[in-house]
Amino acid sequence: MDTLKKFELMQKIVRELEDLQHSQQALVQKIGKIEVDNIELGDKRLEKDMPDMHQRLADNLDTIVGILEYFAEKTDKFGDKNNVDALIDQRAIDSATS
Repeated sequence: MDTLKKFELMQKIVRELEDLQHSQQALVQKIGKIEVDNIELGDKRLEKDMPDMHQRLADNLDTIVGILEYFAEKTDKFGDKNNVDALIDQRAIDSATS
């Protein structure tokens, strides 16, 4: 795989991890809303299961955030090390002249 394709794939993974982070945040918020609503309702099953589910989702979110930070930094370093800006510029020049 050439350098530019590898960088683009790495960027795609960063975007997918960001999307995953947003989805996970939405799930944590939804669980929180259910827990708040259940304070008034008082359903025993929800009282029992929702806090554990909330914690697992929050733990997963922490993991996702850590992976995203690591991989975004790795992608940036790869781009800097391999001067991908120049490669992108060269590809644009090549496309314009062909």
